[in-house]
Amino acid sequence: MRLTRSVLFLPASNARAVEKARGLACDIAVLDLEDAVAPDQKLEARAAALEAVRAGGFAGQVAVRVNALGTPWGEADLAALTRLCAQGARLDWIVAPKVEDAGTVDAYEARMHAGVTLCAMIETPRALFALPQIAAAGGPLGALMLGVNDLAKTLGTGATPDREPLKPWLAATVAAAKAHGLAAIDGVFNRLDDPDGLAAECAQGRLYGFDGKSLIHPNQIAAAHAVFSPSEAEVEAAQAIVAAFAAPDAEGRGAIRVDGAMVERLHLVQAQALLDRATACR
Repeated sequence: MRLTRSVLFLPASNARAVEKARGLACDIAVLDLEDAVAPDQKLEARAAALEAVRAGGFAGQVAVRVNALGTPWGEADLAALTRLCAQGARLDWIVAPKVEDAGTVDAYEARMHAGVTLCAMIETPRALFALPQIAAAGGPLGALMLGVNDLAKTLGTGATPDREPLKPWLAATVAAAKAHGLAAIDGVFNRLDDPDGLAAECAQGRLYGFDGKSLIHPNQIAAAHAVFSPSEAEVEAAQAIVAAFAAPDAEGRGAIRVDGAMVERLHLVQAQALLDRATACR
């Protein structure tokens, strides 16, 4: 199981940050060539990302967020990474910004090295109304990530602690992802000095069904892992369901009573999935 609890973005041009990321416990370290890099540093950042991927040494999965196709740098970013992967370098993900239609996913597939997974960022109003088509595009697509900063900007929404204006799109992104077996990754939390706010937003994301959260600082990793990993209570409840259905008197039964509640076979599937996730998190 490939975990996506913590997806940490860092500028590819920041050598110190890249080196530090090698020792971090984040599930995915994203070397960013897009928003975190000024236009006059794009080529330098690309060269640094290529060297970092070539050198490897990351504890978790490694990704690169490329510049969008159609920008002056997007095609060259993808071509350079594809050549590097063909030489045997390990790259787990490519993060594609501002994906607005299924054709864009197809365009990435035509340019990507086989075996690399694509994460499509949902950041614009057009993307919101193409979510079903984007999620169904298939190919290398493995995740949808909600880009909340760009989305709020393009929608013109106000800021609220509970992300009230974005709630429909939180739910829609998760639904589109889960309909096609994709991971759903929540957007970033910008306030670095507000751990309670971060914990609350992570909890909200999990409540909506997200599998993890985009992060912008290493001190956010622990909070994401705490929320997006199964708790001890959840593991115990899942173990009780699995054990109950494994009992001789449950054979052939579609629903049984466990700890005062009726549970069905679908709950057994959910329980086993949670236990598998808990094992992966450990």
